[in-house]
Amino acid sequence: MSAPDKNELLAQAVRLREQGHPEQARERLLSLTADYPDAVDVAYHTAWVHDVLGLEAEAVPYYERCLQGDALREEDRRGALLGLGSTYRVLGRFGQAVETLRRGVAEFPDDGALRTFLSMALFNTGEHHEAMQILLRLVAETSGSPGVQRYRTAIEHYATDLNETM
Repeated sequence: MSAPDKNELLAQAVRLREQGHPEQARERLLSLTADYPDAVDVAYHTAWVHDVLGLEAEAVPYYERCLQGDALREEDRRGALLGLGSTYRVLGRFGQAVETLRRGVAEFPDDGALRTFLSMALFNTGEHHEAMQILLRLVAETSGSPGVQRYRTAIEHYATDLNETM
């Protein structure tokens, strides 16, 4: 019987995380990272498990590694940009959070989660006007609330300039 390959070992570690065993997943992922230091998918899941465990500072280098180049699958790249931006924000590195999340929104403009986290980071940097613009547009576009939809045109209008009173 042959030894499991990288993809099989990675899948096992991801399952451990998903099943509520993040410490065990972390141990396996750190071992995989040592064996496959250039594997962006391993770096991504290693970052993720560190975030799950509240080890944000330890997650950063793995997020940064997995985002170098364009080898990461699209959905994982989206998650890594959100994860890194959010992690920077949690660590108080607000400028880096904004930069990372802007890059995410540029690559994935329809992703409401990226836009939401960008608005939070913008709030933290004192860019309240832009933060509100993003959130108001997101609410107008995505809300299923009949009241919001009834006033969608007004909400979108005010999103461009909150100081205007019509």
